[in-house]
Amino acid sequence: MKEDNQTSVTEFFLFGLTDDARLKIPLFLLFLLMFIITLMGNLGIMTLIKISPRLQTPMYFLLSNLSFVDLCHSSNIMKTLLTNFLFERKSISLAECELQLFLFLCMGSADIFLLVAMAYDRYIAICKPLFYTVIMTKQSCIFLVLGTYLIAFLHSMTHTMCAFRLSFCGPNQITHFYCDILPLLKLSCSDTSINEAIMFFFSGSLLVASLVMILISYTYIISSILMIHSTHGRQKAFSTCSSHFSCVLLFFGTIIFIYLRPGSNSSLPQERVASVFYTVVIPMLNPIIYSLRNKEVKLALETNIGRAICK
Repeated sequence: MKEDNQTSVTEFFLFGLTDDARLKIPLFLLFLLMFIITLMGNLGIMTLIKISPRLQTPMYFLLSNLSFVDLCHSSNIMKTLLTNFLFERKSISLAECELQLFLFLCMGSADIFLLVAMAYDRYIAICKPLFYTVIMTKQSCIFLVLGTYLIAFLHSMTHTMCAFRLSFCGPNQITHFYCDILPLLKLSCSDTSINEAIMFFFSGSLLVASLVMILISYTYIISSILMIHSTHGRQKAFSTCSSHFSCVLLFFGTIIFIYLRPGSNSSLPQERVASVFYTVVIPMLNPIIYSLRNKEVKLALETNIGRAICK
């Protein structure tokens, strides 16, 4: 009963990205432009894969899902970020914060697991090319994607339920521009040791296991590529992996910087900048990376643009 009486917070106030009034309009316009690019880029990739016969392969099926997740991930955060640039009152209700945290964790987890699935796809394509069509069937691809979404849902639900079973009795200002798990736990007047343990062991193990699987896949991939005698063959094999590997470096590098640093080395401005990179910049860059570094995507884009012009 005492804990119930302590739970008096019904809304949170977000610190935002900056409290400098002179920067709000320029930043609003900048992030609005970035969101439009993200929207057009990811929707463009999804549409291109849907209508192009040459892109009807497991690799691009997984890429289409990655674009969908990136779009949802960015939209979830950008809605709050853009609103906070325009209005002085940066409040978010308890229910809205809970939903945003759930979607943030769910889309972020799905991003990680899709990158693992794409690494597995490239491993099979390069290291076991004769068995590729047997292993990477339509059914197995659907199973991989559904498994990704299921694990992401369970991971997100676990953290969200644990976080919002805590008591919040003030202060209620989240030192971030969206509802993230770490700033939220700092506001609780309950014991958060269980939450921290779950985050360390559950999330940490999933993140490390995902990174290890990707590294193992690329160890085999690089070994197989180096054994190809033809220079053209090696370049072609590397080109099919370079886009994915670039996305992996960007994503995991940012995640490690935000969540796996010692607490004494943390800095709120640095964390906010890194979070912008993770939630806004990466979803914008992924379709650009795949468009510029992937010959098949560029060829499919040129073909469809040519058909549209001829019509």
